[in-house]
Amino acid sequence: MPVSEYAPLLIGLVALLGYLLGSVPFGLVITRLLGLGDLRTIGSGNIGATNVLRTGNKPAALATLVLDSGKGAIAVLLARYFLDDTAAQVAGGFAFVGHIYPVWLRFRGGKGVATFLGTLLALAWPLGIAACAIWLLTALITRISSLSALVAAAASVPLALVLDYQHMMLLLAILAVLIFWRHRSNIARLAQGREPRIGKKG
Repeated sequence: MPVSEYAPLLIGLVALLGYLLGSVPFGLVITRLLGLGDLRTIGSGNIGATNVLRTGNKPAALATLVLDSGKGAIAVLLARYFLDDTAAQVAGGFAFVGHIYPVWLRFRGGKGVATFLGTLLALAWPLGIAACAIWLLTALITRISSLSALVAAAASVPLALVLDYQHMMLLLAILAVLIFWRHRSNIARLAQGREPRIGKKG
């Protein structure tokens, strides 16, 4: 990640604002507004789009996907517009952290996949499209959301090297590690052959 020309205090403010934007739990808000119950008591208990889909409400799941990916993208685009690319990486990274560890939910958030992909698309759209394509292809073959996320996250770092986005590799490596950490229970179920398929109701 290149050094920013802006003062550390300003970059710190970017990180805080990115975190606060990322911490908005759209999945939880949408399901409550639609009377679908507390998402944390449904399916996996996760607040992301995959678990919203387990309520059987596809429009709610789509809205969650768009909004969760959008908050990462918006954080990146605003930071880039007003400051620079380094600030954009900081904003996107902290939006991701805000999603997985939101202060409003006692730091128990989602697993960050949609926010990760939205951040990637805004930082470098060719890299984001490649990661999304890998997620989609894996999902079509396996119909397992967690496995698709793990494959896309793991592929993002070598993809950055191949597509000449080496300046993003550190950020992507950190986000990929966090995605694997947040999916540790999924990894255990995958190893046991017990991971649920996409669309299976809770």
